[in-house]
Amino acid sequence: MDNKVYIVQCEDYTDSDNKIKSLIDLMGGMGRFAKQGEKIVLKVNLLREARPEAAVCTHPAVAAAVGALVKKEGADAVIADSPGGGYRYNGKTLDKIYRTSGMHRAAQQAKIELNRDTTSRPASYVDGILTKHFDIITPVYEASAVFNLCKMKTHLFTMMTGAVKNIFGVVPGLSKPGYHAKLHDPKRFAGMLLDLAQYISPRLSVMDAIVAMEGNGPGTGDPRQVGLLIGSESPLALDVVAGEIMGIDRKQNSIIMEAEQRGLHPNRIEDIEVIGADLSEVKVPDFKQPRVAPGNFGLDPMPWHQQIIQPFFKNAYTVRPKVIWDRCIACGTCIEGCPMEAISFVNEKAFIEDDKCIRCYCCHELCPEEAIGLHSSWLYQLLKPT
Repeated sequence: MDNKVYIVQCEDYTDSDNKIKSLIDLMGGMGRFAKQGEKIVLKVNLLREARPEAAVCTHPAVAAAVGALVKKEGADAVIADSPGGGYRYNGKTLDKIYRTSGMHRAAQQAKIELNRDTTSRPASYVDGILTKHFDIITPVYEASAVFNLCKMKTHLFTMMTGAVKNIFGVVPGLSKPGYHAKLHDPKRFAGMLLDLAQYISPRLSVMDAIVAMEGNGPGTGDPRQVGLLIGSESPLALDVVAGEIMGIDRKQNSIIMEAEQRGLHPNRIEDIEVIGADLSEVKVPDFKQPRVAPGNFGLDPMPWHQQIIQPFFKNAYTVRPKVIWDRCIACGTCIEGCPMEAISFVNEKAFIEDDKCIRCYCCHELCPEEAIGLHSSWLYQLLKPT
């Protein structure tokens, strides 16, 4: 697997065209990745309906810039994604997200397509270690190649969402909760993501890190100016470098640690050649991390004494999602997205049954009104690391 990661500094989206071209030229030019007559899917991150400045979705300027370069090579480019697990994968949903996120305008600007096909195909991956069968959206299934245009963001369940996690969007929306239900341990979920990434095998990955998301991502964190575009032929290598820039401890990154256990390389920064910038100079100080960490029910890191008592105090020893009733509009997105059917309407507001909740934070991630907060238990407050 390729161990090179390329970085170009870009302070503003108004300069995306020039800087994307500089990044791709640094990687050998778009001719290496797109050929005449091919159909290239630009797999962006369209988690939910959100404006570009919210840093929830891949910025439309990045998609337009990549799409224009693909078109110059004589290939067809189509922007595609399936939104988060609480949203139905249909034309109405896609149209709302395309318009609000700016992708509709981006497609017009670059003279490329927006995907309107909301069908999916069953796919088999016999080499999968954990998952050997997937349901894949049709444009990706039929594409000559996939370009993985991800967003630099934190993630409450997987610690960060970058190139590997972005590929989960090829699974149609309401199929996603099933994976969370079956694989609610972060290690197993990471294994599924790695199987899926290897099956899709994106030809090119580009991370929009001009404005990233920090804090409680991926849907309701805070925008953070980073000023970078990052590219690689390896989603895993890109994520290792992005994690270093974000200041994420690799031991808390379930995807990186599962890759190491599987012997997938490169999984360490020492094994990666960074080209175009000095990594030490582009690291972001005090990048805010999510309040919970994968696999330890909200305790990061987990000392030995907490490991002993954690099984007995799982429900108290946690950061749990909680409905902010004043914001809830009873849209039902959280109900659709909950893999454990732990959410229902009570008095025309969403209500989460804590005993059923597996702390996957899908509801918090998907709520368009930001009406799912995070509540720290008394035990967490007493014993959390300082």
